[in-house]
Amino acid sequence: MSEQDVEAMEKAQVLIEALPYIQRFNRKIIVVKYGGSAMLDEKLKKQVIQDVTLLKLVGFKPIIVHGGGKEISKWISKVGMEPEFVNGLRKTDGPTMEIAEMVLNRVNKSLVQKVQELGVLSVGISGKDGGLLKVDKKLSDGQDIGYVGEIKEVNPKILFDLLEKDFLPIVCPIGMDDNYESYNINADDAACAIARAVSAEKLAFLTDIAGVYKDPKDPATQISELTVTEARELIRDGFIGGGMLPKLNNCIDAIENGVSRVHILDGRIAHCLLLEIFTNNGIGTVIRSDVEKKGE
Repeated sequence: MSEQDVEAMEKAQVLIEALPYIQRFNRKIIVVKYGGSAMLDEKLKKQVIQDVTLLKLVGFKPIIVHGGGKEISKWISKVGMEPEFVNGLRKTDGPTMEIAEMVLNRVNKSLVQKVQELGVLSVGISGKDGGLLKVDKKLSDGQDIGYVGEIKEVNPKILFDLLEKDFLPIVCPIGMDDNYESYNINADDAACAIARAVSAEKLAFLTDIAGVYKDPKDPATQISELTVTEARELIRDGFIGGGMLPKLNNCIDAIENGVSRVHILDGRIAHCLLLEIFTNNGIGTVIRSDVEKKGE
């Protein structure tokens, strides 16, 4: 057998390995929270969009929810504004909110453009469109941090309408309160709330870490699969801290509200979404309910 034949056989084997996953998740909704370094590196950005577009073309119903914190920080510096912090969180005053909304909408339409370059129709919206995300003002230990919103209600009708018409929705995390004021929303929170509201089969977080670790300083302690109970035990015993703590709590909340599985992936790895979803071993950490069988 020639080297060319061997290479062709290996490609065929990859497709066969993916087949049961394609069958299982056909016509199922997957929410992808897109953020971190994968948003800043143009090559990685292209690969993420290729992954999500492929998911769409093989029968999934993907929804992208994106952040843009680093891009917002860059533009705030460009205009010479001094950031103000409350309990370690950046205060979003009126001018900062204006910049945040402009930047997030700019990021949103650039992602729409990249999807459509690959031949898939996409629509970019914010949480303001169709009343998708309704918020209350979020406080930090009782202190006002400006136009930062906490989601209190999700109306997913616009997403269902777009999916039904075969569009790929891309959502930026801006919402409105009862007085129709605009608020910035944490993108992880927005992705979780949307995944719950549409009863997503999967929610995938693209992050700057390889997954959940029992000891963040030891790569050998990465955990490939966790039940909700095991995740709670890790939090209770003090193994989870920093930015992973709210993320893992979001994962638990999503699963307890109807999302089948949540994946935490290293967005810096090329085609991490495809590797996690279509291969037997996967590459990140998957969190599942206590009753779901391991490996399913």
